[in-house]
Amino acid sequence: MPTDVALRHKAHSCLRSPHTPHGCAEGSIDKMHSTRKHITLWFVASALTLLLTGCGEYQKLLKSKDPDLKYQAALKYFNDKQYTRAQSLLDDVAVYYKGTERSEDVICYLARCYMGNKDYSTAAEYYEAYARNYPKGKYIIEARYQIGHCYYMDAPDARLDQATTYKAIKWLTEFVELFGDSPYAKDAYTQIDEMNDKLAEKEFRSAELYYNLGTYLGNNYLSAEITAKNALKKYPGNKYTEELSWIILQAKHQQMINSFEDKKMDRARATEDEYYNFITDFPASKHRNAAERIKKDVDKLLR
Repeated sequence: MPTDVALRHKAHSCLRSPHTPHGCAEGSIDKMHSTRKHITLWFVASALTLLLTGCGEYQKLLKSKDPDLKYQAALKYFNDKQYTRAQSLLDDVAVYYKGTERSEDVICYLARCYMGNKDYSTAAEYYEAYARNYPKGKYIIEARYQIGHCYYMDAPDARLDQATTYKAIKWLTEFVELFGDSPYAKDAYTQIDEMNDKLAEKEFRSAELYYNLGTYLGNNYLSAEITAKNALKKYPGNKYTEELSWIILQAKHQQMINSFEDKKMDRARATEDEYYNFITDFPASKHRNAAERIKKDVDKLLR
């Protein structure tokens, strides 16, 4: 029987033997790499088999003439967040179930599928169709809320056309009036406020643009003042209230500076009134120092 020393000597010579082309260690490593490669290929092949099996099952469902089988499969795909497959199967059975109790389920799940795929405009169309056809249906609260929510999600940047924003406000306002106790109501109010802020922002940008144009081709200061005032009236409590109020004060000041002598005193008094309104509403405003400078200009005329 070989001793421990003899075994270690054999192993050592195997590792370093110049008579073995790759050596025992190199051969073991190659064998290990080969094994890993086979395991990796096995996993890839297994995953591909599962994928092809899944695709095959889905294709069989599409060709199936059994609407109940398609409907149940669609719900399973939906629960697995495979919204496109669920939507295709639901589209196939929608005509079959039209006029039955299951029809409203199909329409609602179709809307949910489009929501899942972030196709909010199409989802809104399906929810609106549901609301028209089932005004007292079991999903009506969800549908009425989601119509407004879909338009909210699709609302563009404040610098772009705001038709979608107006639709969001309309539907969400109607929702809270009808279903104020709904679990969706809190989110609806929040979204209405955000949409009003977006519209106020658009007005603020317009007022700011008018102000920056100054006396170019007319009295743009007056346009800035009117635009800002309308925004405050239409969207009370919006997050641009202070900036809109500041534009109004600045615009009145500039009109005082640029006015004819016979109107200067009246415009100075109007600017003074606006100054007091501003510092009363925003005593800690970042514009406070600039507002005080405006007041000094006014005092020079009135004192």
